Amino acid sequence: MLGGRRSIPEPADQAGHRKRRGSRGGRPPAFDTVDHHGRNPVERHFNLLKHWRGLATRYDKLAIAYRSAIVLHAVVTWAKALSDTP
Repeated sequence: MLGGRRSIPEPADQAGHRKRRGSRGGRPPAFDTVDHHGRNPVERHFNLLKHWRGLATRYDKLAIAYRSAIVLHAVVTWAKALSDTP
């Protein structure tokens, strides 16, 4: 990431390689835990959207049709969250 903080932690094997190189390994990248925790719900929601094949493949070419499919998905997801039956 250029010019910013990371929101994904550095993998353990990369940290080991960097430490083994000593002073030539560079500084460890900055890691922001608040950004990392805020990113998880966003990624999970996008993964839910990808379960709808039409949205994942962008089957609808018109912007209005694509947006309406996203709104429909949001309403269905919201209705499931509000329902008291599994």
